[in-house]
Amino acid sequence: MTAIKGTPGEGTAGKGTAIRGTWTLDDRADATWPAAPVREVTFEVPPGTAALTVRLAYDRSAGVLDLGCSGPGGFRGWSGGARSEYTIAPAWATPGYLPGEVEPGLWHVLIGLHRVPLGGLPYEITIIRHGRPPAVPRDHPSRCPRAPRDPHREAAAARRGLPGLDGLRWLAGDLHAHTTHSDGTLGVYELACVAADRGLDFLAVTDHNTVSHHAGLPAAAALAGIVLVPGQEITTDLGHANAFGDIGWIDFRRPPGEWAKAVQERGGVLSINHPVAADCAWRHPMSTRPRTAEVWHSSWWDRTWGAPLAWGQTWADDLVVVGGGDYHAPEEGHPPGAPTTWVLGHSADDRAAGPDAVLEAVAEGRTAVSASPEGPLLLRHGEEFLVVDGDGLVLWGPETRRVIRGDRVRLAARPGIHRLETPANEVMALCG
Repeated sequence: MTAIKGTPGEGTAGKGTAIRGTWTLDDRADATWPAAPVREVTFEVPPGTAALTVRLAYDRSAGVLDLGCSGPGGFRGWSGGARSEYTIAPAWATPGYLPGEVEPGLWHVLIGLHRVPLGGLPYEITIIRHGRPPAVPRDHPSRCPRAPRDPHREAAAARRGLPGLDGLRWLAGDLHAHTTHSDGTLGVYELACVAADRGLDFLAVTDHNTVSHHAGLPAAAALAGIVLVPGQEITTDLGHANAFGDIGWIDFRRPPGEWAKAVQERGGVLSINHPVAADCAWRHPMSTRPRTAEVWHSSWWDRTWGAPLAWGQTWADDLVVVGGGDYHAPEEGHPPGAPTTWVLGHSADDRAAGPDAVLEAVAEGRTAVSASPEGPLLLRHGEEFLVVDGDGLVLWGPETRRVIRGDRVRLAARPGIHRLETPANEVMALCG
């Protein structure tokens, strides 16, 4: 990373120091950044500083700047384009940022040059150094009331009448969702309740380029009655990937090969996200390709369109297919579980199967995807395909075409990715 280019103007702005400058299209096009066009604006924090507030101002109608922070001890948070201000204090921080002591020394405002016009984008950053920690805001997630949900909610496998296999049971969930820790509108607990009310057994919370939400997952999971899987969506201009597991922050500024290595070494799972989704399509070169990919994303609204499946066939011979709803807000109209990822996970007797059981199933390729928690299912169940609520659909595979007759059908399983389609070729279910 490089420091700010040119000589910024400095002055006072209220209680803080103002740093002014202009980002240019040349800055964004600079080939020295490995994976993301992020610049650092450096400032000094003297001893005795109890908290920091950083404010970013620019013409949002002219471009898009992302916002983040690192300190002497390393990464302290990221909010992308969702926020224009953050505070870091010992006991609390703005969602997206990590609370903790404010160390004296050199700090960096991280600025992502997401969209910069040809004529440049002027900006002003205000740094406020607090002598004592400010009060926790009234709308901070830590101050929101929480209550336990129904602890006897029926598991998806029981609701759908799915048999266990070798001591394992099927779990229904969603591997892609966002909260106020990035660009979502719900807190962790509120999101967990929405997912649980949808009948999901698990949900991966994958906020953009941050892990600040991880600390709140266990308590929210216990109250909402759902397994919450820690994740982070590694977000760059050339594609996104989900890193699953309690594995610490993955530096999105580095090349994707380094993400994959770090995730593997720390015991996590890396999944390529929405690989053919408009400007978020996957365009990074990788010499070693992760097996797992979000072939079915909520943006695949016309499922007669074959591009996601065609991409998957060329990506990896042993592809593990997963789905992601990419939930951000209720008003978007697609709740968690649209699509639903099914994993053959933990013991059928263990209602509280944890995140590790979900991640182990994904890592080993025990997955399937359906349009919703109650939609038609195609499961690779041992040596058989189990088709549930698929009457009248067509089973397609590398050497398979068969019309399904009946609501619960078992067939000899064959290798490769298979799918259920309507007579009009709309995909209704997938399995690897």
